[in-house]
Amino acid sequence: MKASVITIGDEILIGQVLDTNSQWIANKLHVLGVELVETVSISDTQEAIVNGIDHALSVADLIIVTGGLGPTKDDITKYTLVDYFNDELVLHSEVLEDIKARFKKRGIHFSELNKTQAMLPKKATILPNKLGTAAGMWFEENGKIVISLPGVPFEMKGLIDAEVLPRLKKIGGFPSQVYETYVLYGVGESNAADMLSHFENNLPSFIKLAYLPSPGRLRLRLTGVHQDKFLLEKSIQQLGKELMLVFKDESIIQGDLSYVDFLHQYLTEHKETLSVAESCTGGRIASDLTEKSGASTFFLGGVVAYNALLKQNILGVSKNTIAKFSVVSKEVAQEMVLGIQRLTGSKYAIATTGNAGPSTDDTDEEVGVVFIAIATQNQVIVEQFNFGQPREKVVEQAKNKAFEMLSKEILKNQ
Repeated sequence: MKASVITIGDEILIGQVLDTNSQWIANKLHVLGVELVETVSISDTQEAIVNGIDHALSVADLIIVTGGLGPTKDDITKYTLVDYFNDELVLHSEVLEDIKARFKKRGIHFSELNKTQAMLPKKATILPNKLGTAAGMWFEENGKIVISLPGVPFEMKGLIDAEVLPRLKKIGGFPSQVYETYVLYGVGESNAADMLSHFENNLPSFIKLAYLPSPGRLRLRLTGVHQDKFLLEKSIQQLGKELMLVFKDESIIQGDLSYVDFLHQYLTEHKETLSVAESCTGGRIASDLTEKSGASTFFLGGVVAYNALLKQNILGVSKNTIAKFSVVSKEVAQEMVLGIQRLTGSKYAIATTGNAGPSTDDTDEEVGVVFIAIATQNQVIVEQFNFGQPREKVVEQAKNKAFEMLSKEILKNQ
């Protein structure tokens, strides 16, 4: 089965709202064994919806449409689909009573406009929405399936899990899909491809290798599709071992882990601790570390010392060091990382200082220059980078590079 996902909404097209629905649905379909051939975002117009469905039906067997099912005049998906399938709207009493009960429980006035949510296509299979008022709709015609779901993410997800996936599983016939991801540090995409040339040329026809580069790391994903799940899993497992052997002298880990995920996992498992002292990154490193639950098991805390006096008074950076080398320097970064390590007693520590821009303030370094320091129990490593401009790029890349530096140092000593 091939699938197409269509998200409807002008707010998506103008960048006001991020389309997270397509990504979430794509993952669900992949796990099921459905091949997603396209994702498309279109405007809230009848012409765009009709053209979008026409095209999707020409390339896919399953079309999932999200958005445009609200009670207001700008929500026209339901009415467009009724015309498209030569259907008519009828009152679904069960849906109506469910909406009334939900409104009464929440103390919300029920109006005639809300009643329109219970007017649904006669031919469609109605998918009850336990989390909202917009029911899902399942159309089948000429061996094709068109499913219309609300655009509100948590409502869409609820319907996919409770209604759509169980129905698709009953249809059956889906091949098994298995994939495994490996994260390679410090090796570029072209170099990795050269090293994997023999490996890649000898892959079985039902398994593919994908290269997914990002700053500082390269994800290598093995994906297999086969009716025999046991054979597929065994093949992926064996090939994964062979792939890791190719990079036995490099830093590579199994699993689709970000730097933060890796540090979270490693430091938690090994009962080791981390602290941070930030200047130019302004707390971004600490924020990323604490975004995931369980960070308190390894993260002791951080200091955002944006001002030179705070660097001196809290982190113990020498006034003479700042006067001689300026706040953006290797020497200050080193004293910052040792200061936060001493202050918290952590095994590992990170420190950043730099010129994020647009001005250079009272330093000699140009905009984009950042010094990042990593401290272990045995040594301090300080590196200088020039991340260029603009400001947001400098801060983001400095944060990522700090995580990369610590991850590589940990992996090197495993």
